[in-house]
Amino acid sequence: MGGGECKSNDYGAAAYWDARYSSSSGSPAPGGGGGGGEFFDWYQTYPALRPLLRACLPASSRFLMLGCGNSLLSEDMAKDGYQDIVNIDISSVVIEQMREKHADVPQLTYMQMDVRDMSVFGDESFDCVLDKGTLDAMMCADDAPHGASKMLAEVARLLQPRGIYLLITYGAPKERVPLLNQAGCRWNIALYIMPTPGYQAKMSKGAPEPTMEEVALTEDGQLPPDYVLKDPESHFIYVCHKSNAA
Repeated sequence: MGGGECKSNDYGAAAYWDARYSSSSGSPAPGGGGGGGEFFDWYQTYPALRPLLRACLPASSRFLMLGCGNSLLSEDMAKDGYQDIVNIDISSVVIEQMREKHADVPQLTYMQMDVRDMSVFGDESFDCVLDKGTLDAMMCADDAPHGASKMLAEVARLLQPRGIYLLITYGAPKERVPLLNQAGCRWNIALYIMPTPGYQAKMSKGAPEPTMEEVALTEDGQLPPDYVLKDPESHFIYVCHKSNAA
């Protein structure tokens, strides 16, 4: 689903993801990975995101990982000292796979859950909600954009005051900022742009050197009019601080 394109699948349906994670074939899909017990990181890996995470959030922070899939992000974070990461996914298949894989990692908890209804958690339960492709998947669900708005309202409810919603997406500000601002919560947003690993590898003629650029949004939350993406498939990383004024 590069560049925010949607295919005919309902990416908001548990049946789709259960089939994906049960399969031993098929290419990776947005917000998750391949099937058959393979582990896959969509978009960006932890080493690429580590400088931003470390700058924004101490190791004692409580995280909620939306649509965790079979990504290695949470595992890598735990290895790096993060102490409390709750991982949720709509697929019971992948949750069981990840519970088994990380049975001896007390920092990681796995729960089957629909991001549109996270009522099992109380208000202001988390310091950070981390979303690597899940909002993109929800925008390709049959109930989009309503389901995506429900998810974002839940994210706002679950965050502590000044908590962070860290959104990694293909969606440019013209697509994502209005959606964020419709979710019943005011955000103070900082934007970072990172080329895809493939583009970085091509430009460096070898192993990619992660490059993350902070870009100041205009007053109405858009890219500067003269800004040009180096990589047309770049990932947009929104660091959304929950405002006290809802």
